[in-house]
Formats: sequence, structure tokens, C-alpha cells
Amino acid sequence: MLCKLAWGNVRRAGRDYLVYLLTLTLGVTVFYAFNTVSIQVDIAGIEEEGLSELMGTMLGYLTYFLAGVMAFLMVYANNFIMKRRKKEFGLYQVLGMGRGRVATIMALETVIVSVGAFVAGIVLGVGLSQLMTFFTASLFKTQIANFRFFFSVHAFNLTLACMLMMFVLTLLLNLRAVRRTKLIELMGAERRNESIKTRNPWIAIAIFAVGVVLVGVAYYRLLRDGFPLTATDSNLQEAMNQFGITTVMVTVGTFALFWGLSGMLIKLLQSLRSVYWRGLNMFTVRQLAAKVNTVCFSMGVIAMILFLAITSVTCGMSIANVMNENLERYNPVDVSQTYVYYTPDRLDYYKEYVNPSEADRMVLADTTVDLYAAWHGECKSADNNDETGKKVNIADVAGEHVQIDSYLSYPLGGSGPSVVAGEMCKTMGEKLPKALEGSNADDMGLFVTPASQYNKLRQMMGEDPVSIGRDQYVLTCDMGGELGDLYTKYMAGGHTLTLGGHTLKPATDKSDEDTAAIANSAMGSNPGTVVVADELLSQLNLQPYSSSLLVNYKQGMDVTKADESIKYTLLDNLLVDGKEPGSWGVFITRSEMYTQAAQMNGMISYLAIYIGFVLVVACAAILSIQQLSNVADGSRSYRVLAQIGCDDRQIRHSVMAQQAVFFLFPLAVGLAHSFVALKVIIELVSIFGNMSIGGTVGLTCAIFLAAYGGYFLVTYLMSAGMVQAAIATRYSE
Repeated sequence: MLCKLAWGNVRRAGRDYLVYLLTLTLGVTVFYAFNTVSIQVDIAGIEEEGLSELMGTMLGYLTYFLAGVMAFLMVYANNFIMKRRKKEFGLYQVLGMGRGRVATIMALETVIVSVGAFVAGIVLGVGLSQLMTFFTASLFKTQIANFRFFFSVHAFNLTLACMLMMFVLTLLLNLRAVRRTKLIELMGAERRNESIKTRNPWIAIAIFAVGVVLVGVAYYRLLRDGFPLTATDSNLQEAMNQFGITTVMVTVGTFALFWGLSGMLIKLLQSLRSVYWRGLNMFTVRQLAAKVNTVCFSMGVIAMILFLAITSVTCGMSIANVMNENLERYNPVDVSQTYVYYTPDRLDYYKEYVNPSEADRMVLADTTVDLYAAWHGECKSADNNDETGKKVNIADVAGEHVQIDSYLSYPLGGSGPSVVAGEMCKTMGEKLPKALEGSNADDMGLFVTPASQYNKLRQMMGEDPVSIGRDQYVLTCDMGGELGDLYTKYMAGGHTLTLGGHTLKPATDKSDEDTAAIANSAMGSNPGTVVVADELLSQLNLQPYSSSLLVNYKQGMDVTKADESIKYTLLDNLLVDGKEPGSWGVFITRSEMYTQAAQMNGMISYLAIYIGFVLVVACAAILSIQQLSNVADGSRSYRVLAQIGCDDRQIRHSVMAQQAVFFLFPLAVGLAHSFVALKVIIELVSIFGNMSIGGTVGLTCAIFLAAYGGYFLVTYLMSAGMVQAAIATRYSE
């Protein structure tokens, strides 16, 4: 009997359960689909060891966190359902049904709705996970050879566990509400409107103005100071403090905006008399002002969450795309090995902190070493995969190769670089790139490299050599973006450089970036290098900084086999006359760097979309439930409007206008915050390359239209139905 009653209640109150059902179904769909990523990686043909396990673990932990967010939403949505049905539950008790049986009916209804949402969510999740496999393959730049339908028991169990957690929490709160609510409160719930505290409109306008000022000043501070990522160690704490002040200002300003919004709306529209007295605008404005007063805090929270969602999705995926687009330039050869020399500061640091036991063997580098010869004679293998233990010889795989030596722009024993980006900007009257402001880039200055090595690298890459005379220079940088533009402007302007007392003129009018990489890397290895004639460099006696051996495999050699043959090589300490002038740096193949970049891009994209979608759903669901509650509270007002002659179209228009304000205002504030933050981020990233957010913004907009806009539409349709039902009701007050 109770089961039949519960089922009938769910069918009859289906409209009330719609938001709850929609949100829960979306949660189950997303939880299941994203937790099948380990299977998607396998089907997509991504063979990187441990990748599927890593992504599966990360998304699993993230799912538990997002399940907590969804649980809060379920409780919030359930409170709306309880509020709508208090009179019904009170009627049960008046007719003699005990609280225990009422609680049982509620539990059964929750089970029915939850099971329905779970089944629908799993079905949609299974379909979505199949489609996401192709998205996964495109992210990791692979092709699916043998697609097969799959079902993940692990993802099912994880989703079921999250579902049970939300179900138990909702059920306990429902039972608590029934047990603690008095019968008279249940029977009179429909007549009890939410208490509304009116505010002095002039005070509200003043608070709104304060909010605008705080947000505006915070925007100015962020645009001026940027993020404290490029601050030097000495300025880092101060930069963090200033950034903290900016964050507090924008947060307080956001809440002040919404706190004073009601007074601002009233005074603004009252001043527009032709608009204020038209149709139901006066009623709409008063309803908005009253409701904004009660939900200003939640609207502020929603605006900040939307800001985080928009920024994280757009920024994360765009940065990954910038890095992927520049990978070819950043990785010019099949394999590279870097050796870093001890400079005075670095030698002191190593002796004190890194390797004090070897301090006596370390020595200040006064010349570069031949890395190819060192690798040829000193290299040993920790694991050759064939278990033979034989040493790896670089000559077995190496075809064309070149060593790029980088020197600091001051002589041995000296200090303070003679070629720095800051001085170049002053010479041209240009502004220093945003990412370099406050950084320690000028403490090191630009590197110096001999023309013979630079031209040999160009020849390896199929480019013609560049003629550089004894009194000439060429600026190179593989990062592109603002740095590359800066160096090009400097050379195109015919500006000279002074190096070791020698005045040099530009040999070309454009900075080279396509053949400027001095090692394989993820984000560029050459922030700025001055290429000079070998004859001049030999006279300058500059401080060696690093050497990079760049190797292309022998023509016709299988890249995979060559990578595997040197994959596990370990290099002995390089000694010169019994002394150690430096230490081995990064050893990496081009294939490995491409794989790592694809992995990072895939992980960032998945995490950004996953988090962003759930946060958008959370915000939209909260707003939806608030608006449905507002319509339920104001049902008597809408019935009165109908009784005094207002037509249904005007009433529906009023409802839509109110809900549009509640949905669009937090979105507008969140978008404004995001645009300012993204402007700073784009300037920061532009030092590594031009960051285009067009495609990512399109994806973000699609997510918003599907989730945020969908909730707005559902909310309005449900509200219109509730208003029609209220208007059709006939009973005496």
C-alpha cells in the first residue's frame, strides 16, 4: 500500500521532482563517463605506461570531491520539494497516518526517484563514454584502430557509491525534517511566506557603489600588478600580500554589488517613469528587490564559482594548446642532452645545499667540454632491456649532431650581464613584456653562442647558414610571442649591442625563432641568445653556462627502436683533470616530449571540462531551485494579479524577467571577472607564444548553453506551470 502511494505521489508530483531528477541524472552521467577514462585510453591506442592508471586515480579522487558538491545540491533541491509538499504530509497525519509511515513514504519516493535518475544517468553515461573515446584519441593525437563497445564495472561501482552517499544524506535530512516539524507548521506552510526585510534604497545604492569601486580598483590592481608568478624571491612575499589584498577586494566588492542591487534597481527604474509604470514592471521590480535581499549572498557565491569555472576551463585548455602548437619548434632533434656548468653563484649553492660531500671535486667552469666525446666514452647503461649489460654508444644511433654552447654575457670572474632585455626596451622606448616585469630575467641576461654552432643547427634543420661578421650579431629566441617580437624590433631598428667592449650591429632585421631551440623542451629552451662570430667569442673569455648536445638519428633508423636503445642510459660524472666543472642536465627524446605534452594536454582538458561542467551545473541548479521557491512563495500574488485583470502573457513575462535577472546577473559578474583575469593570463603566457582562446571559448560557451541555459529554460517552464496552477486555484482566503 505504501509503495503504491509513494509511486502515485512521484507520478503526480513529477514536476516538483524535475530539477532534482535532472541534476541527479546529469551527475550520474558525468561521474560514470569521466571515470571510464582508463578504458578510453586503452581503446584509443595510447600505450604510455601508467597513464590510464594515473588519470583514473586522479579523476576518481576528484569524483569524490564533486560528489560532495552534488550532495549539497541534492539536499538543496530536496528542501524545495519538502517545502512544496509540507501541507500534503501534514494532511497524511491529520488523516491518522503516523510519522513513521509518512517517513517511509518519503523514503520510498526518494528511492524511486534516485533509482530512476541512476538508471537514466548510467544509460546516458554509457553512451557518452563511447563518444568520449574519440575525443580522448583526438586529445592524445592517436587513431582508434579497433573500437569496441565497453562497460566499466569500476566506474559503475564508483558512481553507485557516490549515489548511495547522496541518497543516505538526503533521506536522513528528510526524516529529520518530518520528525521535528509540528503538524500546524505542515498544514500552514502554504500560507506562510518568507519574511522579507526591506532595505533603505539609498543605503543599498551606496553599498552598490562601494562594490563597484572595490571591484574596479581590484581590476586595476590586477591589470597593473598581474599574478605573483614572476616575482623575484626578494619580492615574492610582498607580491603575494598585494595579490591577497586584490583578491579580498574583488570578493568583498562582488558581495556588495549583489547586496545593494535591489536598491539600485528600484531607484534606476523609478527614474525611468515610462518604463516603471508600463505593464507589470512595477510589480516585477518590487519582486526582484524583495528576493535579491534574501539571496544576495548566494548570488555572490554563484558569481565567484562561475568565474572559477570559466577561467579554469578557458585558461587551462588554452595554455595546453599553446604548448602543443609550439612543440615542433621546441623540439628540433630526435634526442638532446644538456650539461650545466658551475658558475660562481651556482657553485656556492651546490657546495652548500646540493652535494656538500663532493664539494672538493667541484670547480668553477672556465671552458666548455665536448659532450659527444664524453658520451661516447663515458656512458654506461643501467638497463639495456636486453639484459646484456653492454654499454650504450651514442655513435650507434647518432647521425647529424651539433653541440650548442651557451655563455653568460660577462667574462670569467665578472658579474652583471652586459646584454639584458630591460635595457633593450629602454633603448627602443618600449614597455618590458608583462611576464618579465618583477622577474629576475635581467639578472642573468641573454646568452651568447658562437655562429658556427648556430649555423650547423640551421643546416641540420634544412636552413641556409647566416653570415655573421666580427662586428655583427643575431638575436635568437625559440619562445616566440612578445619576446620574439621584442628582439625583432630591436634588430629591425638597427640598434647596436655592446659585448666585452665591442660594439656590434645587427646582421639581419628579424629574430630567428624557428631554428633557435638549443635543446628539446616543453616550453622553450632559449629565452634569448646573442649569436656572434667565433673569432670574437674566443677573445671575450665569457663565463660558460651550459652545453646541449642535439642529435638526429641515422637516416633510415627506426625512431622507436633508437629511442628504446638509449632510453635507460646513465652518464658518469664528467671529470676534467679530476675535477667536475658541472653536472648533467635534462636528457630527453623528441618522442618522449611529444608524449608528455599530449598527456598533459589530455589531463588538463579532462580536469578542466569535468570541474567546469559540474560547477556550472551546481550554480544553475541552485539558481533554479531558488527561483522555483520564489514562484511557490509568490503564487498567491500571481493569482491576485489574474483576478484583477492581468492576462497570462503579462504574468509569464514578469516571471521570465525576474528569472532572467537572477540567472544573468551572476553570469555577467562572473564573465567580467574572467575577462580581466584572462587578459592578465594571456599577457603572461604571451611570452611563450600567442595564446588563442577562441576555440576554448567556443567549447566553454557550448557547455554553458547546454547546462546553464538548459536549467534556465526548465526553470521557466516549471515556473509557468506553477503560476498557471496558482491562477486556476479557487478557494477563499
